[in-house]
Order: sequence, then C-alpha cells, then structure tokens
Amino acid sequence: MQGTVATYDASTRSGVLLLDDGTELAFPARGFDASGLRLLRLGQRVRVDRDAAGEVVRVTLPTMA
Repeated sequence: MQGTVATYDASTRSGVLLLDDGTELAFPARGFDASGLRLLRLGQRVRVDRDAAGEVVRVTLPTMA
C-alpha cells in the first residue's frame, strides 16, 4: 500500500502517514529503520509494508524493492 508522509520526527525516527483512502497510519522507528532510508520529507510518497497484525514493518520509497 502507499501513502504520503504527514508527519516525521527525525529525533524519534517515527511519524504518521496519510494513506490513499484518507486513513492516518502511525509508523514506529523500527519501520523506518528497516527501510535503509536516511530521512523522510513531509508530502513524500512512500510504500508501506505491514505484518499480519497490521503493524508497519517497513516504510520505503515506491521505486525501491
């Protein structure tokens, strides 16, 4: 699934995404850390991977595998 970065706190490496259906989805530091990215910008499009429980496990750029 994809969304847009609504908030991002570089000190905690966590934030909130706005999904395409308008739902807000918080992501934890471990989801950002798993991406290999160094930073996120507000308004940036991202792809979200979630586990079976619905927890965000990775936030990456849509062009990354």
